[in-house]
Amino acid sequence: MVIVIAWLAGVLFGLGLIVGGMTNPAKVLAFLDITGDWDPSLAFVMIGAIAVSFFAFRSAAKQPTSLLGLQLQMPPTTLIDRRLVIGALLFGMGWGLAGFCPGPAVASILSAGSAVWLFVISMLVGMFGHTLATRLGWL
Repeated sequence: MVIVIAWLAGVLFGLGLIVGGMTNPAKVLAFLDITGDWDPSLAFVMIGAIAVSFFAFRSAAKQPTSLLGLQLQMPPTTLIDRRLVIGALLFGMGWGLAGFCPGPAVASILSAGSAVWLFVISMLVGMFGHTLATRLGWL
């Protein structure tokens, strides 16, 4: 049952990304181009996502388990440290250069061309690099 619910949540999330325009790199780059031909429409998508997430996280923080009875794993800290800042900078640079972030890239992997594949492969290499750097004590 948990797998089915997780699959349905993933499909719903992916459909939301597609309908919201987050899987279109040209639209994302137009949103990020505040000094050029700026397209503010993705701001409404993000505001809606933040509103839903805000209430969901507030509710989840009060519960020891999920609706399916699984243990909730909330972030252990709200500390802004060097690792968080570096990760946010890398995420932002990748998003700005490619027009993709991880969720929309995975959602469009079957429908997009070689650019999304290059992004996903680069993302996986970066994730492997982070894991390796962490294990070696560099991070």
